[in-house]
Amino acid sequence: MSSSKSGSSGTTGKPAAKTAATGAKAPAGTGGPAKTRGPAKTGGPAKTGGSAKTGGSARTGSSAKAGGPARAGGRAKAPAKPESHLAMVRRARRINRELAEVYPYAHPELDFRNPFELLCATVLSAQTTDLRVNQTTPALFAAYPTPEDMAAAVPEEMEELIRPTGFFRAKTKSLLGLSAALRDEFGGEVPGRLDDLVKLPGVGRKTANVVLGNAFGVPGITVDTHFGRLVRRWKWTDEEDPVKVEAVVADIFPKSEWTMLSHRVIFHGRRVCHARKPACGACPIAPLCPSYGEGETDPEKARKLLKYEMGGQPGQRLSPPADYPGKPAPALGAG
Repeated sequence: MSSSKSGSSGTTGKPAAKTAATGAKAPAGTGGPAKTRGPAKTGGPAKTGGSAKTGGSARTGSSAKAGGPARAGGRAKAPAKPESHLAMVRRARRINRELAEVYPYAHPELDFRNPFELLCATVLSAQTTDLRVNQTTPALFAAYPTPEDMAAAVPEEMEELIRPTGFFRAKTKSLLGLSAALRDEFGGEVPGRLDDLVKLPGVGRKTANVVLGNAFGVPGITVDTHFGRLVRRWKWTDEEDPVKVEAVVADIFPKSEWTMLSHRVIFHGRRVCHARKPACGACPIAPLCPSYGEGETDPEKARKLLKYEMGGQPGQRLSPPADYPGKPAPALGAG
């Protein structure tokens, strides 16, 4: 994996990035290669193959590099400067702005009508797709509409309802446990504080941030597999631990952006920047991506990799928001 250079296209056909986007600076003064076949600045003729710089003569076959010898037979190549933290922050914020234009309709892709339904759906979403959860929860919530109802459920009956989501025994245990805790400790209401949510059975920081951001309007960063993969590809961080990733990204963006940033990044990861074969040639932020070229760079082939509404396919929600441009997902067993 190699970083792209600002202001030029790579051998893979990457669109030219703007200098301001990457944060790279143009070489200045004596740091760049001397011009070939030009007059010497000292008033004397240049030697064969290159022009002399003030205070030194050009060397045969290559242009001289300030402070060091030129390579034989070619132009001296200055080492690429590593991206500064400030430049990375500027590039990250530019990516967020670009994604906001691409996905103005970004939203949580779980169907829910209240905080309790979102909490349960998010617990069920582990190790499966949001689509499969959305196809399963209508029957679940019809049977157990409140924490009190769910806490009193017969485990075997709940297992059959949520079997399509996988790991149904462990998930049943979590749903029964969190429902009982909501009934006994919170008066049957989902709490709106992170510290309270993470104490519930089966609820970690990711689930808590999903609920806080989308049911209570409390900003939070959702570090799922898509989010973690993309922020590492974009070189925002090389951390693998979700809690550390969350802390790094929280320092890059203002708190007011956290929830929508999460939706945009996850949307992009599901639709364009896939795990195994990213659609690089159809990526709207390719000039800002230091990992461009990991996937398919041919535009026509890349477009065939696009998913959901970007590829003309149904989304994951059976009841998507009104501004969603794609098709609703089918109900379970409908195709």
